[in-house]
Amino acid sequence: MINAGELRPGNTVERQGELLQVLEFAHNKQGRGTAIVRAKFKNLQTGAVTEETFRPEEKFGRARIERSEAQFLYQDGDDYVVMDTTTFDQFPLTPNQLGEARQYLKENDNLFLLTYDGKVLGIDLPTSVELAVTQTDPGFKGDTANAAFKPATTETGLVVDVPLFVNERDTIRVDTRTGKYVERV
Repeated sequence: MINAGELRPGNTVERQGELLQVLEFAHNKQGRGTAIVRAKFKNLQTGAVTEETFRPEEKFGRARIERSEAQFLYQDGDDYVVMDTTTFDQFPLTPNQLGEARQYLKENDNLFLLTYDGKVLGIDLPTSVELAVTQTDPGFKGDTANAAFKPATTETGLVVDVPLFVNERDTIRVDTRTGKYVERV
């Protein structure tokens, strides 16, 4: 069991038979009154996002999410097919299960498969991925009026602000947590 006051973003808990991921968390102590905890949860089965308020001593069940190494194989219609690299089982994942992660996926990319009680919940990406730039405007020397960044479209369709020296067909590293440019590779 875990107290509401110990919740942190990224934690996964079980409450009333539902699996919830903590998106945001705030612990508020108001003057003489009792402390309250505000948390925003994402229901991992339905995808619904709710915001709730608790007392810090309320208890949640700790969910054991298993992570296994996997590889993204290909896109089949709307589904994304992922293979567990230890068992070679293939799992079709919907765009709802992947969320924003699908903007970083290329065929044969390594990732982690998240499962709970044998049911696939989604994937966990590495902290950064390498993507090729397919379209960007040329940068001109001395053009620093706009903080020296320009938009670039990558091979997956993700648009990232990059420095002026990045050109088409360059490979860049993008942080999957923030969606920001890290470096040219």
